Amino acid sequence: MRRVPIPALVLVPLLCGSLLLTAACGMDESPGRRPPPAPAGVTAAAGSATSVHVMWNRASGEPEIAGYEVYRGRTKVKDVPGGEHMVDITRLEPSTTYVFTVRARGAAGDLGPPSAEVRATTPAAARADRRAPTRPGRLDGKVVGSKAVELSWGPSTDDRDVVSYDILRGDSKIHSVGGAQTAAVVTGLRPGTRYSFTVRARDAADNVSPMSRAVRLTTAPGTDDGRGTAPTGFRAGTRRADGAYSIELSWIPPRTDGVITEYEIQLDGRSATTLVWGGTPPRGRATYSFYAGREAGVSYRVRIRAKLPDGSWGGFSAERTVTTAG
Repeated sequence: MRRVPIPALVLVPLLCGSLLLTAACGMDESPGRRPPPAPAGVTAAAGSATSVHVMWNRASGEPEIAGYEVYRGRTKVKDVPGGEHMVDITRLEPSTTYVFTVRARGAAGDLGPPSAEVRATTPAAARADRRAPTRPGRLDGKVVGSKAVELSWGPSTDDRDVVSYDILRGDSKIHSVGGAQTAAVVTGLRPGTRYSFTVRARDAADNVSPMSRAVRLTTAPGTDDGRGTAPTGFRAGTRRADGAYSIELSWIPPRTDGVITEYEIQLDGRSATTLVWGGTPPRGRATYSFYAGREAGVSYRVRIRAKLPDGSWGGFSAERTVTTAG
């Protein structure tokens, strides 16, 4: 079967409301003066009756990000270094709904637009609650490549409710997840490095449990294919409509503690396009279609990878071969 270069990709009109297509188009802004984009994948979850954990996808590429500003309503409440992408907002009121946005600041000092708004409601304060949750159950972990590990633990109990779990690397808190969650994926690690992780539970009154036992994990040396952070269940096919062919893709996003908003599609081993979700990205199976021309009998090898919340690229999915039918 004959193979020909694919033309510039065109977004199927049906998806225009949910996806943005980024291409290598020129921009009018002068180099170094383009403001950073709005941070993507922003989430907020209560950590206690007086705190909220805000997380976003760390920006990468140009312009370089020097830092982030976190806003509660219209008030800036935190400055965060450019190398981080989460923060705890404290001294909040119980039983209150808050609105948060995040803005990126470039190395030249240019402040980008605000992110989409996210809301979080703090739980009610527990009166005279001095009893801490129990120690989390056995903490287990596994390495999922050179830059990520997956942790899981047994749930804590509390006389009221466990609101959140803190995840610590060494002595430093690096993440927080909701009280109903007993697993987390930690990304942004260094290859060939030994780490120690622990978990502790927190209730609405900010009582914290004893620390779990530590689990020690060593990431794989060097760079690898990152298969532990690759999309799974990848499917590819073709469809013909109105005399033209499209390539139809579907996949399950990789497991991460954060939102996957960006993917790269490769055709025949070369980058073809980047997908950026403009609306709410799917947590379950995602789908995407793009124009592949009008000629029958043309074959393509296609695979996909996700940009992780820490700003790095995950592993590629399995590669599939599709052919426009005759």
